Amino acid sequence: MSTVLETEDQQALRAAVAALGKRYGRDYMTSVVRDGAHPRELWAEAAKLGYLGVNLPEEFGGGGGGMVELSIVLEELGAAGSPLLMMIVSPAICGTVIARFGTDTQKQQWLPGLADGSLTMAFGITEPDAGSNSHRITTTARRDGEDWLLTGRKVFVSGVDIADATLIVGRTEDARTGRLKPCLFIVPRDAPGFQRSQIDMELQAPEKQFELVLDDVRLPADALVGDEDAGLLQLFAGLNPERIMTAAFALGMGRFALGRAVEYARTRQVWKEPIGSHQAIAHPLAQAHIELELARLMMQKAARLYDEGDDIGAGEAANMAKYAAAEACVKAVDQSVHTLGGNGLTREYGLASLITASRVARIAPVSREMILNYVSHQSLGLPKSY
Repeated sequence: MSTVLETEDQQALRAAVAALGKRYGRDYMTSVVRDGAHPRELWAEAAKLGYLGVNLPEEFGGGGGGMVELSIVLEELGAAGSPLLMMIVSPAICGTVIARFGTDTQKQQWLPGLADGSLTMAFGITEPDAGSNSHRITTTARRDGEDWLLTGRKVFVSGVDIADATLIVGRTEDARTGRLKPCLFIVPRDAPGFQRSQIDMELQAPEKQFELVLDDVRLPADALVGDEDAGLLQLFAGLNPERIMTAAFALGMGRFALGRAVEYARTRQVWKEPIGSHQAIAHPLAQAHIELELARLMMQKAARLYDEGDDIGAGEAANMAKYAAAEACVKAVDQSVHTLGGNGLTREYGLASLITASRVARIAPVSREMILNYVSHQSLGLPKSY
């Protein structure tokens, strides 16, 4: 894959992470899923090498880089067949929000652990009745003396079983207008009234999905992250990295599948020549490669804009990158399975499970239709239908 847009340090990081991923690979991740376990060994080694916290401030044990570097880590692990989904949540969303808006105490309490992998944080925004509409979030926080009381429900929250806390998106009442505004709260895993139940998923992944119920969860005043009056800004400071990292997740998966298909097409011989010599096989794989490369360019643009502090520009590019990478991933996986024929559905080649997994990038953290809404309204200035 071309890396001409990256510095020497970034290229070295990509090569080093690729080597780490190769040592684990798809067989490792498959065995973890089969055992109902978590990829703790890979998580711990990636943390020890400084990869998990590469985007976090150096003063708190991070690498001092940004989303450019963190997206490289996730993409390369994915391309090796062993992506770490919690990287999207813990260092990218939660680590970024706390680094940018947290109090000194919150930064000291959480960032070193998020950087070295000893602490993990989940992120809860989606609700049963709100879907992708964050303005319909009904999880509310009200003051009770110096404390907050948080009540509501969340669904499809990844990794709550291994997370030390969950960053919950709630809403508080504006004292001046009476309207509800978004706010972010750190909820410890053992907080009274904080209940979780696992969602039974067809998706084969080590990261489990949960529904959360918050029943008057009492939180101290310092559980609020950032300024109560700037909740929307702080929320989107976390959502843009989420989209960039979802793009990286999709790109890695697409590259892994394509690599398996290309290797197979080079060696599989039915007639005189390997099947990869036939254009009906070769051209769709070439097209998949092109689309993955184009999506990566947009992801690199989004990451760079975000790291430079251009939140508005990064918002547009991050949405486009997530859309493009998801579409490229689904097509690459589909074509790869098709290239292998019946072998593409066997456990041996490890591609069949990606048919389901690749759709995740189209659906989460926001559907492609909502991204098209964003682009049509924000980029093209077209009127809303809602």
